[in-house]
Amino acid sequence: MTKVRIKLSGEDSAALDNVVSQIRNLADTLSMKFIGPVRLPRRTLSISTRKTPCGDGTDTYELWEKRVFKRLCDIEGDEKYIKQVLRIKVPTNVFVKISIS
Repeated sequence: MTKVRIKLSGEDSAALDNVVSQIRNLADTLSMKFIGPVRLPRRTLSISTRKTPCGDGTDTYELWEKRVFKRLCDIEGDEKYIKQVLRIKVPTNVFVKISIS
């Protein structure tokens, strides 16, 4: 039995949940042990910029924010079944990190 830990991250939580549901459905059909998804803490990247580039006028700022959502899944099963799980189509806005033990 091989254990695989999959970390998914991206800006769109719906896209992450879609990929996790695809992995879960495939794991259920192949009768593999599936644990997750565990929702990891959201990371918020924020930048505040001044509206006027010359510096004249009142102090008005704009706040830009980017949120990064994360999910964690564990799968146990045979290697040939795990290869099928790793072939799932992943959107371009979802980043995947896989560790096999």
